Amino acid sequence: MKSDPGFYDYWPYHQRPQIQWPNGAKLAFWVAPNIEFYELQPPANPYRKAWPQPAPAVPGYSIRDYGNRVGHVRQMALLEKYGVRGSVSLSTALCEHHPEIIAMCAERNWEFFSHGIYNTRYTYGMSDEQERDMIRDSIETIHRHTGQKCAGYLAPALSHSERTLDHFAEVGSELFGDEAGFYTCDLFHDDQPTPIRLRNGKRFVSVPYSLEMNDTIAYVVNKVEPRRYGQMLKDNFDRLYLEGAESGTVMCIPTHNYQVSCPHRLRAFEEALEYITGHPDVWVTTGREIAEYYLQHYFDVARTDIASKQVQAGFDNTGAKTEAQGHA
Repeated sequence: MKSDPGFYDYWPYHQRPQIQWPNGAKLAFWVAPNIEFYELQPPANPYRKAWPQPAPAVPGYSIRDYGNRVGHVRQMALLEKYGVRGSVSLSTALCEHHPEIIAMCAERNWEFFSHGIYNTRYTYGMSDEQERDMIRDSIETIHRHTGQKCAGYLAPALSHSERTLDHFAEVGSELFGDEAGFYTCDLFHDDQPTPIRLRNGKRFVSVPYSLEMNDTIAYVVNKVEPRRYGQMLKDNFDRLYLEGAESGTVMCIPTHNYQVSCPHRLRAFEEALEYITGHPDVWVTTGREIAEYYLQHYFDVARTDIASKQVQAGFDNTGAKTEAQGHA
């Protein structure tokens, strides 16, 4: 029985090699708008229901439609006001359903990364071939509609198999070489980027994407009020900014255009954006740019440090205890 996912080693925050972001920034800040498409009556999945009520689930469908009709433009204008280019976690079916949204984002040089095809079709129960086909379709769709070679992945509705990261890295490499498929948002284990172990050995990194700062988790799961959510964003920033003076940290705000963009919630989000971008030494960037910078400047240093600490702790390069330690 596996004791952990196997993608990364235990690597304590304390005494890691220091990270310094461009221009000496303490913190890399990015916003990940989840721009999704939900089907009113999706194919049934035996592992998870798409809607809590019987189909047709008009309330759930229509509020998400509100996000794409109204909320997206509202959020886009706000991010533009504060100089933030979105990194879009994209349900790639949106390219066909709402190409005007894709065009607006592309005009502003936003990043697009894959969030699957529909957010009502899950990885659960898929064969390896089916998951690879879904990932390939999403990457090819992004490239066809935007010209971007998709670099990042977040599994649809956070549904994830043991091979998701392997499939994404491999399909990206098959399509576009090392220009695609090199970071994930599906691991929530750190406040700094970290190297990820894959079966094909590709240089691959996890970029922090926070569930705690995710507006859907805050509003729907934790029942947080808008004013409190805005303060949570500021508090989260303050801690990461403080620690970033020693070694660069990452803050992500994952949003949904049918959550944070509702009129009664927008002010709290704007105040948080104004607060964060008003600080010096903040690199306002995208998920791809964080991953690229880390891969170029810190990935090899990190892997060397991890390997050294694993040896000191008595583990081999697979994360297993060495024979001597195992019989201690």
